[in-house]
Amino acid sequence: MHLIRGGTQASAKGSADFFTGDVRVDPYFNAPAPARVGCASVTFEPGARSAWHTHPLGQILIVTAGCGWTQCEGEPVQVIRAGDVIWCPPGHRHWHGATATTAMTHIAVQEYLDGKAVEWMEHVTDEQYLAGNGAS
Repeated sequence: MHLIRGGTQASAKGSADFFTGDVRVDPYFNAPAPARVGCASVTFEPGARSAWHTHPLGQILIVTAGCGWTQCEGEPVQVIRAGDVIWCPPGHRHWHGATATTAMTHIAVQEYLDGKAVEWMEHVTDEQYLAGNGAS
């Protein structure tokens, strides 16, 4: 057994290459081979969001605090709240983040395929992001 004590891993600022706004990533674990799952808590301050991206084996998001928005390409923006669980299928282009006025934290769980868990794409435009106003 390998125990990772809470508070022993450094938080990191979300890279401006992959996020818009203030984002903090708190790693939980990357399981050693042959396992291939990784997990982190990600906190988005109001207005912050990820860039468009996909995951080769999908992603599970568990919203633990606040209220945010997520969108899959070609679909309407969805409101996500603490307690919601989102499954993003493999290769499905999407983004997620806080609303314009509220922070949101989620746990992100994804598997690595050939050493890669995410394919980052272009940033979500303000127009795409603000389409979340009044999302249901």
